[in-house]
Amino acid sequence: MVKLMNEPWSTLCEPLAQVIDRWTCGVSDASTPVPGLMLFRRERVLPPDYCIIPPSIVVVVQGEKQMLVGDDAFSYDPSRYLITPLDLPAKSVVVQASPEVPCLGLAVSLDLRTIAELIAHGNIPLPRDRAAGASIGIGGLTPAILKPIGRLLELLDEPAAISTLAPIFLRELHYRLLTSDQAGLLRQIASVDGQAFKVARAIDWLKRNYAAPLRIEELAAIVQMSAPNFHHHFRQLTAMSPLQYQKLLRLNEAKRLMLNDRLDAASAAFQVGYESPSQFSREYSRLFGAPPGRDIAMLLAAVPVTQPKRKVRPSSTV
Repeated sequence: MVKLMNEPWSTLCEPLAQVIDRWTCGVSDASTPVPGLMLFRRERVLPPDYCIIPPSIVVVVQGEKQMLVGDDAFSYDPSRYLITPLDLPAKSVVVQASPEVPCLGLAVSLDLRTIAELIAHGNIPLPRDRAAGASIGIGGLTPAILKPIGRLLELLDEPAAISTLAPIFLRELHYRLLTSDQAGLLRQIASVDGQAFKVARAIDWLKRNYAAPLRIEELAAIVQMSAPNFHHHFRQLTAMSPLQYQKLLRLNEAKRLMLNDRLDAASAAFQVGYESPSQFSREYSRLFGAPPGRDIAMLLAAVPVTQPKRKVRPSSTV
């Protein structure tokens, strides 16, 4: 059932909600053939769930969600979108949802190269606000932003046109965001001489090397920052230290390995870089609220028996 209450956003979002409702029937998260487009559905209010938000714009077309980053809470609904240009650890909260009126939405991945190219060649005016030190933002949804998103959703019913038209609509969406109230946030990440760009490079390194021992001085040198400066700006942007960020990457990857590859806890722990299974179990329980074996058993029990081949997502990403 699609039921939007926020005027005038109901008129703008209702067609999108109908498409998402159709494509997510029976599932919580749905990947799509459109590159970078993911749909989600939540049918009940849920407590905070740890996740790592990829660089993306997240739009709720029905219901309400909240993202917790450090001590800050960011709410988004059919009138406001969430945006982050970094892989950002956070807690996702479903604020408004029910089986009759589910929370429906989508996430579209952001491409740093497209942003940088548009800034260099798109004749885009400078934003009023520079958003210094910010890693996440809440922007006002506008028809200009919703139109390319709507076109991407329409492609789900025209799969033969995806390879030709999706890149055009994605580029338009990036352009609209660079002329929106969140333009300053995007520009600070795309600025190669800025601190945020260097932190983004460090995060990319951590994602590729999460199982390796982490030496802050060496990583700071890789991104051409002093160790104290690097540590300060990393914490400012992600609300955690580089070591805490690496730990979260390891634990999320271990959870994925246990869910989808059926590894036991000890094997998953060693594979993601832990030397002690007992330490892994303690830190896993602290993050996810239950020991690895019990947590995985509960998640597997929640998978519908009619969909035995569906891989389980370790945590929501939006």
